[in-house]
Amino acid sequence: MVTTHSESAYRGNPYDASCPTRPLLDRIGDRWTVLVVGILGQGDARFSELRRGIEGISQKMLTQTLRGLERDGLVRRTVYPQVPVRVDYALTDAGRTLLDPLRALQEWSIYHLGDVSASQEAYDQLRMGDIGPNAAL
Repeated sequence: MVTTHSESAYRGNPYDASCPTRPLLDRIGDRWTVLVVGILGQGDARFSELRRGIEGISQKMLTQTLRGLERDGLVRRTVYPQVPVRVDYALTDAGRTLLDPLRALQEWSIYHLGDVSASQEAYDQLRMGDIGPNAAL
């Protein structure tokens, strides 16, 4: 029997290392997951399309990310028995519920990129002044 969120009475504390929500938060907070879900939010895709669409992801990381998302019920993998075999990936209903929160994070990142970059530069300049190039660490 599968328990849905509405049937679950568990109200854990994700700040507790033993909380069962931690692995799920790790999954959805992973940079590759965010990008895979974002691409699949545009429609079904084949492995090669995902790999081309996510610059910098290795074949191994894409495979691991897709397997984890499939295991968690966020992505559906469909194999078509043809020559060569065709495999499509799509978001499940649960996976689609991640689109709005992830889109909000993406928009926040774009909106605040300038401020964050300026803060990083100021911090780095300050740290270089504190440490100096000849200081012993």
